[in-house]
Amino acid sequence: MTAAQRPPVAASPLALGRLFGGATGRRVTGVSVVVLAAYVGTIVTANWASTHWSALLVGAVAVPAGTLWAGVTFTLRDLLHECLGGRGVLGAIAAGAGLSWLLASPQIAVASVLAFTVSELVGSIVYGRLRGWSVVGAVIGSNLVGLGIDSVLFVPLAFRSFAFVPGQILGKTVATVLTVAVLVVARAVRRAVRS
Repeated sequence: MTAAQRPPVAASPLALGRLFGGATGRRVTGVSVVVLAAYVGTIVTANWASTHWSALLVGAVAVPAGTLWAGVTFTLRDLLHECLGGRGVLGAIAAGAGLSWLLASPQIAVASVLAFTVSELVGSIVYGRLRGWSVVGAVIGSNLVGLGIDSVLFVPLAFRSFAFVPGQILGKTVATVLTVAVLVVARAVRRAVRS
């Protein structure tokens, strides 16, 4: 792979790859470390909450407790793609799957590792394909694909029922909307500061 074919990564603490104007360096930065720590932290929190907290009721829809945290991992994975490239994301996904296995109850762990690994890999591929068109569009597209796959795989394996699928989709969609809103605002602020 030539330098021109490598995905762009963040080179300064003020930028996250192409989302904020792009950089072509391949070094690990403070931003990369923060995003990686946040990614791992949300995986730990999602598994812990799924194992120890009861589902939340939103109207008539039951939302498993770890769902919002799991939804945030999708956007953080995309930011890692910008910071560390595809290989870095694969390493983070492997670490996340390992943590899922270690931190959850056996039933949640099996469901989480399978759903997490498949949804993160497919979401990462979707992100990589769409990001040349629009980074925010790629985040939205990869999150939607990832949340659908994750919900359909995780819920029946973890809870032996499809009853929580609507709640999983609702919670992860809310997480996507919130994280994308933060990205859009950060991008607008950065553009305003540069003007």
